[in-house]
Amino acid sequence: MTFDSSTATVPVGTGQGGPPVARPRDRIALFVLLTASFTLAVDFSILNVALPRIGTDVGFHLSDLQWISTAFAVCAAGFTLFFGRCADLFGRRRQFLAGIALLGAASLVGGLADEPWLLLLARVAQGLATAAVTPAALSLLTTSFPEGPMRDRALGLNGALMAAGFTTGAILGGLLTDLINWRWAFFVNVIVAVLVLAVGPTVLRESRAVDRPRLDAPGAVTVTLALVAGVYGLTQAGERSWGDPRCWASLVMAAALIVAFVIIERVVAQPLVPLGVLARRTIGWGNLAGVLAFATETSVVFLLTLYLQKVRGYTPLQAGLAFAVLGVGTIVGGLVAPRVIGRVGGKRAIVTAFAVQAAATIPLVFLGQFPGWLAVLLVATFAGGAANLVAIVGFMVTATAGLPDAEQGLATGLATMSQQVGITLGTPVMSAIATAAGAGVVGHVQHGVATALAVNAAACVVGAGLFALALPRTRKEARA
Repeated sequence: MTFDSSTATVPVGTGQGGPPVARPRDRIALFVLLTASFTLAVDFSILNVALPRIGTDVGFHLSDLQWISTAFAVCAAGFTLFFGRCADLFGRRRQFLAGIALLGAASLVGGLADEPWLLLLARVAQGLATAAVTPAALSLLTTSFPEGPMRDRALGLNGALMAAGFTTGAILGGLLTDLINWRWAFFVNVIVAVLVLAVGPTVLRESRAVDRPRLDAPGAVTVTLALVAGVYGLTQAGERSWGDPRCWASLVMAAALIVAFVIIERVVAQPLVPLGVLARRTIGWGNLAGVLAFATETSVVFLLTLYLQKVRGYTPLQAGLAFAVLGVGTIVGGLVAPRVIGRVGGKRAIVTAFAVQAAATIPLVFLGQFPGWLAVLLVATFAGGAANLVAIVGFMVTATAGLPDAEQGLATGLATMSQQVGITLGTPVMSAIATAAGAGVVGHVQHGVATALAVNAAACVVGAGLFALALPRTRKEARA
């Protein structure tokens, strides 16, 4: 059987009278893609608990430590849409493998760095590698499995491992820093990159759009600068304050560049992002669901970390270990999400998931009043993590459905961008709410955290209502 690059679909076997079954080569390819996604998710949080130690060893001033995280986040989010479209035009497999090679090289440099500028350069390269690999891996996944149960299961596994990666990163970072050396937080990536590059070329099939239009350079530059400016502004708000002039100057610049981008996309012959695609309710509202899903759950982790360390006196490693149950919940959610979506449809899955997530967040508001507060925290974070993953998988399925394979890089680029923006947006917004409610004052941390958690739960409720009204029904839901 020959491979048709116009459809970029991996052949699958079929059970006797049953649904399609992935062949062994497809399973290995899926394992490679999931391993890469998990590793990239770990990178977002693995260095957080090690920052003070890194600053001492490499020579960062305390005020400059935030750049270790910011340099990565800005590049990972800012370039993801650009690379998502490049994957469609120039080859998803090629971009995936090149990005993995860059990740390995950058991680080796970061692990060996003994000067601040060299470590920051490595983090920038890691961020660019993440921006290249994530949409390429997702589009390889969505073009390898046709719409339906197989793709839903693959996206469920991907979502579960990505969400678990954020929690694992915090735990692994603490273990490596305390037991070995923070440099192994970089060296782990080198090992993974070597393994993926050894196996990937033999199991991943190349796919790209048959018609290769010119890359919309003005649009690509404009939207990339807009995303970089927006993410930089959000990170400055979280690390300094919402009153910081650099925060608002960056956000105003981002808004102006987005307006310019829309104008460019209206007039160019071959736009980077066809505005008709964004007009689809599955794309627009589906990606908004992704932003909300990532913003709410990552900010819950931040707020509970603040509560555990500032109110309960936990060490960073103990706080990280307390989220292990949440990590299990995300894995369970990722595994059951395809069944939920298959039974009730993507829209109902997303709406129900946000409602359950809100219900799981509300008890966290009253942690200080429960004698068995730790048990409440563990049960609530498990339930919230599982529900959040159902919402994430529902968003991924919805935001990539109904588009031809030639536009899957664009669709997954938009989905990845939503993920990155949500991760970046949630913490500074909830941090500002918690600080305004007293979290910055000794003795009032608990009240500030509780207020922010209440707002978080309210956002999930509002989101559930909006998506119930705005998301289109699937055929399954229309027949029900």
